[in-house]
Amino acid sequence: MEKQIAIDTEYITLGQFLKLADVIQSGGMAKWFLSEYEVYVNGEQDQRRGRKLRVGDRVELEENGAFIISDED
Repeated sequence: MEKQIAIDTEYITLGQFLKLADVIQSGGMAKWFLSEYEVYVNGEQDQRRGRKLRVGDRVELEENGAFIISDED
């Protein structure tokens, strides 16, 4: 089951997403998390915390499941 993460901006970064999805406690943990766990954005592995995520993007996190970025409407 995919969880929805709603945004009200054009995009959020992967680091911001991890905090919004309650995967990490603070933005500072993003670098550590991305170095320890495999993260896939739209099926491609990506470890860049600055990666821009837009509405419709799918993020898969090892041990945390899958998420879809949606708009707030």
